[in-house]
Amino acid sequence: MAQLGFIGLGIMGKPMAEHLLAADNTVHVYDRSAEAVNELTAKGAAECDSSKQVASLSDIIIVMVPDTPDVEDVLFGKAGVAEGVKPGSVVVDMSSISPIATKDFAGRLASIGVEMLDAPVSGGQIGAEKAILSIMVGGKQQVFEKVKPYFELMGKNIVLIGDNGAGQTCKVANQIAVAVTIAATSEALTFAAKAGADPAKVREALMGGLASSRIMELHGERMIKRTFQPGFRIRLHQKDLNLALQSARSLHMSIPSTALAQEMFNAVAAHDGFDLDHSAMVLALEQLANHTVA
Repeated sequence: MAQLGFIGLGIMGKPMAEHLLAADNTVHVYDRSAEAVNELTAKGAAECDSSKQVASLSDIIIVMVPDTPDVEDVLFGKAGVAEGVKPGSVVVDMSSISPIATKDFAGRLASIGVEMLDAPVSGGQIGAEKAILSIMVGGKQQVFEKVKPYFELMGKNIVLIGDNGAGQTCKVANQIAVAVTIAATSEALTFAAKAGADPAKVREALMGGLASSRIMELHGERMIKRTFQPGFRIRLHQKDLNLALQSARSLHMSIPSTALAQEMFNAVAAHDGFDLDHSAMVLALEQLANHTVA
């Protein structure tokens, strides 16, 4: 059984690491939050004092941090993974970051004899807690097969998309689809409420037809019940849409619906909504309509 490392124990990373522990794996953990580390060590994890130490003790090192600069710091910064990693190890980046940077990171790790998979996830905090995440993977087939048993402890829909960077490209596409669907759901429920219909009943009816979606099911309910505590924060979705818009510019293509969704997130963020759940996009539509869904 491989020695595992896990770096980044936030609202996604901590439950993911817990599933690895629950399957009797040895998991070496590091995070800046002493509270998160203490919770996991109480469940059997081995505490480390740096990413370097995690790497030195692990065969497979999983990284789950917020953004591209964070991943670069974990991998190549002071006391980072590259300083302690053993040749033949595998780095699995499950963060959501730039596909272009991912390819660069994979090349830099390959130069020191280390394989890399990019394996961003979708499913939010609930998906992480229930081990039902969708995992989108980029990298070599044989490396994927080596790590797949551990992916299966954290998720259900696990797909090797292609080479390094392909997993991150798939995640960007996912975030485009999710944001645009949140916008459509927000608009539909705000329209129905202002027109005098019961939005809860409208949602119930829509769930039986072509407009049905996981967003309508989960986030539509959040919009009606006003439960905007984060499963996935607006600031993180904004980061992902920035990656989408930057990538689209590099590809010389237009993604206008994504740009509009980002502007609606920006409107909520302007009213100190950075850390609300992304379903709170509805607040921007409600302000434009001068009417609330609830």
